[in-house]
Amino acid sequence: MKHTWKITFLLLLMFLVAQLLGIFVVSQYASSEAVLPYGMEPPADIEPRSPWDLVLSFAIAFSVVVIIMLVLTKYRAETFLRLWFFTVVTLAIGITLNSVILKAPHASLISLAVALPLAFYKIFKRNLIVHNLTELLIYPGIAAIFVIMLLSWTKAPILAIVIILILISLYDMYAVWHSGFMQKMAQYQIQTLKVFTGFFVPYLGKGQRQAIAKTAKTKSKKQKQKNIKVGVAILGGGDVVFPAILAGIVLIQMGLIQALLVSLGATLALAGLFYLSEKGKFYPAMPFITTGCFIALAVAKLI
Repeated sequence: MKHTWKITFLLLLMFLVAQLLGIFVVSQYASSEAVLPYGMEPPADIEPRSPWDLVLSFAIAFSVVVIIMLVLTKYRAETFLRLWFFTVVTLAIGITLNSVILKAPHASLISLAVALPLAFYKIFKRNLIVHNLTELLIYPGIAAIFVIMLLSWTKAPILAIVIILILISLYDMYAVWHSGFMQKMAQYQIQTLKVFTGFFVPYLGKGQRQAIAKTAKTKSKKQKQKNIKVGVAILGGGDVVFPAILAGIVLIQMGLIQALLVSLGATLALAGLFYLSEKGKFYPAMPFITTGCFIALAVAKLI
């Protein structure tokens, strides 16, 4: 949907910052002897597999997660889902913070002590600023887990993530344009669960601002309590984390400049989607972001 330039700029800025933080976090764990904390480090005795085998395992795991989400949503297991999100958010933020203070004594415990209240406030108190700021810390941590996993478990990690990006893009198109699953899930998270996995920015259109101004002037208590719908600009978490995973793997196997090019390509592609989109419509972001990543990756290979 077409947002004001301020909303578009804010979403793009948060997206780019998350990508850059992802590169930083991956570089910290890859360039030192540190391992991922909280038991997230892949077992060292696993033999690297072909990328196709790994992608198949990923597809199965992804399908299982989607099915579990559908079942929990159907039976309205909001408390369990919030606790699930709370656990994931805490670990992801902890991994990101730990990368900053790797050499500090008890770094993982300190990071966890900071992550716990942030995750609690995000999931159970629901503050817009806290939500978006913690989102910036979540995706670098998740990206680091997947980058380390792909580097450890497959002989061709770049090929593996390229295949995954293609599959996720196809799924995104189906879920948005055909089944409407993404729209339903976003509405369920925002309206019922009160937790949204992604960047979330409310905004007011011209008509809404006029309605608020009119309501503020009236002396009628009944009119003052009138509900006014607020537009929402959202960007799903998957749209943020998957390009960060690609950039992290490119960082390790090709270099920093190439990784930055991937992040830039993803950001420019997302900007193009915002420019072309229409108000009130949902769009699958991954096909656009994936295209931008692939173009940038092709350029990176020429450097």
